[in-house]
Amino acid sequence: MANFNIDSEEKRTYDAIVIGSGASGGWAAKELCEKGLKVLVLERGREVKHGRDYPTASKAPWQFDYRGTVPIEKRTGFKNARFLSESILPFMIKDDEQPYVQEKPFQWFRGYHMGGKSMLWARQTQRWSDFDFEGPKRDGFAVDWPIRYKDLAPWYEHVEKFAGIAGSNDGLAELPDSVTMKGFNTNCIEDYFKESVKNNYEGRYVIQARCAHLTDPQEIHKQQGRSKCMHQNQCFRGCLYGGYFSSNSSTLPWAEKTGNLTIRPHSVVHSIIHNDKKKKKSRAEGVRVIDAHTNEMIEFYSKIVFVNASTINSNAILLNSTSKRFPEGLGNENGLLGKYMSWHNYRGKASAEYEGFRDKKTSGRRASHAYMPRFRNVFKQETNFLRGYAAGISGSRGKSTDTDMIGGQLRDNILNPKLNDNWNISSWMMGEVVPTEENHVRLHKELKDKYGIPQIVISCDWTENDDKMVEDYMEQTQDMFEKAGFVNIEVRDTKSAPGSDIHEMGGVRMGHDPKTSILNKWNQMHACKNVFVTDGACMTSTSCQNPTLTFMAITARAANYAVEELKKQNI
Repeated sequence: MANFNIDSEEKRTYDAIVIGSGASGGWAAKELCEKGLKVLVLERGREVKHGRDYPTASKAPWQFDYRGTVPIEKRTGFKNARFLSESILPFMIKDDEQPYVQEKPFQWFRGYHMGGKSMLWARQTQRWSDFDFEGPKRDGFAVDWPIRYKDLAPWYEHVEKFAGIAGSNDGLAELPDSVTMKGFNTNCIEDYFKESVKNNYEGRYVIQARCAHLTDPQEIHKQQGRSKCMHQNQCFRGCLYGGYFSSNSSTLPWAEKTGNLTIRPHSVVHSIIHNDKKKKKSRAEGVRVIDAHTNEMIEFYSKIVFVNASTINSNAILLNSTSKRFPEGLGNENGLLGKYMSWHNYRGKASAEYEGFRDKKTSGRRASHAYMPRFRNVFKQETNFLRGYAAGISGSRGKSTDTDMIGGQLRDNILNPKLNDNWNISSWMMGEVVPTEENHVRLHKELKDKYGIPQIVISCDWTENDDKMVEDYMEQTQDMFEKAGFVNIEVRDTKSAPGSDIHEMGGVRMGHDPKTSILNKWNQMHACKNVFVTDGACMTSTSCQNPTLTFMAITARAANYAVEELKKQNI
């Protein structure tokens, strides 16, 4: 039973409730608040205020007790303790916070604090093209997207201007141009590889990657209180300058300035409340949360609900939102909720050396790298696998230290590292994983977490299509590196588990037909019109570009539509 003694129902009623404060949740809050709605943002984790709550930001290695290594006594409760770092420990969660069942191996990374994974993302922001949106229709796997690039283009621009994107515009049909400021320059080895690819292949390009960093802050960014990226490369700690985009530094403070925003941290969402009265149209009335401190269940009410809890949790919340009308989960009339889960394939890696440019080295730091847009199956089906992959490219010439001796010689070697003879170059694939019905999440019928919420069962695995794509990446990269004259080439399949590179998508997919999708072209539930899902859960397919920019554009578009529908009293 809900606890109705905490406050009056009237004080717990808002125009809109947004579940989650990450990249998409922050955009939902901003757009709704700007349009005059009173908005409640529910955040599962703790409060993190921009600047104030970044305890390790800008710290030098010697300012940590163990130069960043986490001591044994602090590792308790972390399953992957060997990957811990003192610098990002404030934004890690312990395993007992939300255990989940891996029916098959799956790495699930979460950000349970205000700002969510927008504090921890890689900040890569490539747009999608129609080749991406039309993929399912072309090859018949998954369902057709109900939108195309033209539907999202103005919203990409809307988001890019506010967030701030650095990078180049290259006039490629497969990677539409963005609103950008000066990008992070590629270095000599990356430029050399770019020319080699250009001379040896048709339709392959090496360009600057686009990323959500301010290199030339505009007035809109100054109004947000953000300033230029200082190239510290400590982004996962939180940026005191607001140099990169996060909900904490950008959308949430902007929404707060309207006076229409309420943020409630430590609010673990249990389910969405559905009105089961037969005389009324199907609609959600609010959200049930469990207070993480008191374990009390509280109900909040609103006219619309935006679900932005991150892909897997958004699926779980909807699956747990059962009622007489929806015994299998909110809006789940077709039984597809939680199915057709997908992610990105980063299994392919490559590295090599180059014996030239001995008179050059890199200086300083940069926040991004080079990028090779997808070149497989773009204009036609040409391989034995569906869809394609992009690749990150990064080159450097580092230093090394001989530590085989002791005493004064060891000291001198540490203080005076030698420049490596050869340049190094590395590549990593970013492949599109085609959604299948077998890859799904569901709720465990017996196991529950410490809040009494059913544990999530994740049942996802690679397919033959993924294996073939990795093989092609390795073959093509080997060939490109050889043609560039690189030496000591190594290409490999890491065999990493699904989810290892984040980017989960699907389960609450968009589509034309209520029989084959959960959401319509406005991210609105077919069966419950005042519920919108605009995070990764809504994605019909995954493309191979980093998805967060698309999440944000989709969210801004849906939020503005929701406001218009409210004005028309359609929801």
